[in-house]
Amino acid sequence: MTLTKWERIWRERYPRVPLEVHDVGTDDQRRVVIDHVVDMCFARLPIDRVGLHAIPLYSEVPVVWLSPDHPLATFDTLVTADLAGEKVCYDIDQGSIDLATASAAVLRVPMSVARSRSRRDLVYRPVTDAAPTTVALVWRVDDDNELLDEFIGVVRGRTVNSSRSAQTRTAAPRKGRLGRENTTSRPRKARRPQ
Repeated sequence: MTLTKWERIWRERYPRVPLEVHDVGTDDQRRVVIDHVVDMCFARLPIDRVGLHAIPLYSEVPVVWLSPDHPLATFDTLVTADLAGEKVCYDIDQGSIDLATASAAVLRVPMSVARSRSRRDLVYRPVTDAAPTTVALVWRVDDDNELLDEFIGVVRGRTVNSSRSAQTRTAAPRKGRLGRENTTSRPRKARRPQ
């Protein structure tokens, strides 16, 4: 999955707060959060949610990555039955990629993986009848951290001026046009037209 947009927004809003991004394998997603290796993780569901908060973000169509010379590459889309006689790999490692490039296997991955790691020696085809994978943002239930709340806001699309933003809640009162601090509003006398 690509986090470029969220990384950019975070760096614009919080230039002094580093955002470290780590690649985490699907099998390790829960462990790295529970073991405090990372604060949050974009995880593919299902995941054991005991002790975790999870916000489902979006779903992705699964695709197969295969050699352009593979017989299935002639089709625009595939169904699960098309893969019946194929060796299907699920781990995105060099060995699986080598098998796919040699037409000895196909590699089933989420569409974002195939797009972000585009290769000339592999093409991808959507598997239209396969269940989509859901991507969620997960973090520990016992982790009460204002910066985590801010990152959740970034991911959910909240603006910097959102009432839920800590920046807005802690900002100093803004200066009015006349240089005075804006205070609680009070009724003003109506002006009579002249």
